[in-house]
Amino acid sequence: MTEQERKVPEGILCSNTHEWVLEEGSTCTIGLTDYAVEQLGDVVFVELPEIGSEFTKNEVFATIESVKAASEIYMPVGGKVVEVNEELINSPEIINEDPYEKGWLIKIESETLADDTVGLLEYEDYKEEVA
Repeated sequence: MTEQERKVPEGILCSNTHEWVLEEGSTCTIGLTDYAVEQLGDVVFVELPEIGSEFTKNEVFATIESVKAASEIYMPVGGKVVEVNEELINSPEIINEDPYEKGWLIKIESETLADDTVGLLEYEDYKEEVA
């Protein structure tokens, strides 16, 4: 088990496009899985949406660039952006160092959470899928 896997929050759900979501009361935190981060390599830039932006499930909400590639990031659940991880703008490498705790991307409020989580995988099942 890697150091990153030990930091995986209890109860996260993962999409087949390698985003994770964690329900925390009335908000959900969204980020990239450790697998996605490993595949990307060193992250050098991230473009995040503005607070107040609304997205539906599977819609592109951000872009990320690494030394290997540029990728789009998809919403694992629909919702309205209520917080953005501003630290990533000047220090995108935080995503590599800690994709779950410090390297989260956005926080949203979702009215469609119950429907949108259908099809998402618990972390252990996700890890088996990408193994």
